[in-house]
Amino acid sequence: MNPTASPFRTPPENAPGRFRGPFARWPRAADAALALASFVMTVFVVDGPGDTLLFRSIGDAPILVLVGCAVANPALYWRRRAPLLVLGVALTAWAVLLGGGTTHLGWPTIIGLYAVGRYAAVDWRGPSGAAAATALASVDGLDDPGPWWQVPVFGSLVMFGAWYVGRRVQLRGDRAAQLRRERAAETRRIVTDERTRIARELHDVVAHRVSLMTVQASGARAVATEDLAAALRAMEAVEEAGRQALEELRHLLGVLRPETSPDDLGPQPSLAELPRLIEQIRRAGVDVTLATDGLPAGLPARLDLFAYRIIQEALTNVLKHAGPGAPATVSLGTEQNGLVIEVRDDGRGAAVLEPGAVREGPGGHGIIGMRERALLLGGSLDAGPCAGGGFRVVARLPIGGSPA
Repeated sequence: MNPTASPFRTPPENAPGRFRGPFARWPRAADAALALASFVMTVFVVDGPGDTLLFRSIGDAPILVLVGCAVANPALYWRRRAPLLVLGVALTAWAVLLGGGTTHLGWPTIIGLYAVGRYAAVDWRGPSGAAAATALASVDGLDDPGPWWQVPVFGSLVMFGAWYVGRRVQLRGDRAAQLRRERAAETRRIVTDERTRIARELHDVVAHRVSLMTVQASGARAVATEDLAAALRAMEAVEEAGRQALEELRHLLGVLRPETSPDDLGPQPSLAELPRLIEQIRRAGVDVTLATDGLPAGLPARLDLFAYRIIQEALTNVLKHAGPGAPATVSLGTEQNGLVIEVRDDGRGAAVLEPGAVREGPGGHGIIGMRERALLLGGSLDAGPCAGGGFRVVARLPIGGSPA
């Protein structure tokens, strides 16, 4: 089992096997083909006698008809990004060609109404466009030999129906997206609960191994002077239990940290790498000065790591909030068997903060994370704007202290 790989998988939002038509697979090409088909229908197909359809050559189409069709139909290519504009162009072109005889722009108008219902926000402009299209269809059909009410009724059904169908498709898509989000959130909750349960189980296993190692080591020490062979066997048992505990601990970390990237598999940084961190911040545009009076040798690994992370987070906040070219100072020293870290900047970004305010990182967790690291070591962290401008972070970390 790979301890860094997550045993849980969140299903993708777009599950395979779902049918997707050409308008979903190739939207730009499909919209271009739709615009071309609408252009052909409006230019080359005209009404004939007795509700028949006739085909005419492009030379028989009036110039005004060609111009109107050349404007209204290609606009359909942008029906997803600007549906209201596309509908307005279609209605305007239809109004210009109104009463021109056999050429109607009903097709681009119907497509535009569908696009407004499908892609535009829900407001009064969609129904108003359908009403305007119905009025144009009614005026254009005044010479129809049927009853006077037939064209308005049929036109309103078609125009409002096109907008309503688009609106229903939009609602269905919104509901499907909401359902996917709810399922993803539920999956994450279940996965989190399961990881927590597994982590508790692995914690109990590791605690048992460590307790066993303590008992065996105590027994080995008790018999070492009298029975060296028994002491060696006990120490071998301690060694084996330690290996098993480390293996279980790796699994525990893999469960608690499932999103591990390849960069996280290397050794953790320490204060020895502080000059390299400061050089990186300098290259990013912050003039950082390091001042230290020397550090005691043999710092605990957790203290070494947490101190580095606090400085790293504080300098990251300087880079994000202090403003370009702002100078910063990192002071590192010891006092009363403890480590003192101070990161201060003179940036303009903190000048507008109220006294007692804090400067947070992404999501508002920068100061919280640094303070949590300090508390885990039994120390403290203070952060806030300086009286003369700038920002100051001070962490006091006891060497060998117990967590608060």
